[in-house]
Amino acid sequence: MNNKLLLIILDGVPWRNWGRLFGNLEGHVDAGNAQKWKMRSVLPSISASCYASIHTGVVPAEHGCTGNGNVFRLKHPDVFSQVRQAGGVTGAVAHSFWSEFFNRAPFDNVRDVEYDEPESDTINHGRFHTMTGYGRANQMTPCDLDLFGTLTNLCMRFGLDYGMLHTCTLDSMGHRYFHESEEMDGACFIMDEMLAPFIPKWRAAGYEVMVTADHGQDERGHHGGRSALQQEFALYYFGDAKGPAADTVLEQVQLAPTILTRLGAEVPETMKAKPFLS
Repeated sequence: MNNKLLLIILDGVPWRNWGRLFGNLEGHVDAGNAQKWKMRSVLPSISASCYASIHTGVVPAEHGCTGNGNVFRLKHPDVFSQVRQAGGVTGAVAHSFWSEFFNRAPFDNVRDVEYDEPESDTINHGRFHTMTGYGRANQMTPCDLDLFGTLTNLCMRFGLDYGMLHTCTLDSMGHRYFHESEEMDGACFIMDEMLAPFIPKWRAAGYEVMVTADHGQDERGHHGGRSALQQEFALYYFGDAKGPAADTVLEQVQLAPTILTRLGAEVPETMKAKPFLS
């Protein structure tokens, strides 16, 4: 592999709250350590549909995931499978939907909650959670510090070439309190503070790092449709590649071919969007 890369997905944070509440990430941009762009999600701007598009590079109308109630093993080439074909080692710390999309479905919460499968042609090292029982009264989300630590553990133990982490904490908080609230201000502040110590550790270990979301949320804590608050979010890139002008709006389907290009893996014909890093 040409490089190593980690993708960190903070679920459900609209564009307007990144710059306002993520002081550590913004400080890296000011210091010249990171580049930042606005990115626009696919439609529907619902979680599972976006997860599928992030790694296949195709829109939901093509890959077929129409929402959180329609999760299955995807058929399109994806980032994990392409990295494996290139001889790289992959890992994921995420919601169980990711395992179902890119490893096997349905999810078995004994077999699939934690696995190490060096010969797998998709995800070699998986650590997954289901959020079973999720609702307004109980968010059922793991501690994000533990998730960041788990990804770092996989990198150290197994030498991941590509690792992905996804956390639903802020999306869940947004659905409960909406993103313009005292509770959300605090949640975003805590997330930024928890993430901050890991970025220099990952960079020192030789990883390029991307921090982004899957979609935003509107004034009523909703997403799924077409509006700036629902579709637009930030992407921060820590690495040596150069991207477009800071005011460029990126499309979510550009993420998969960009990651593969940075890693030196083949970009399949199904991923037609242009990479944004060179």
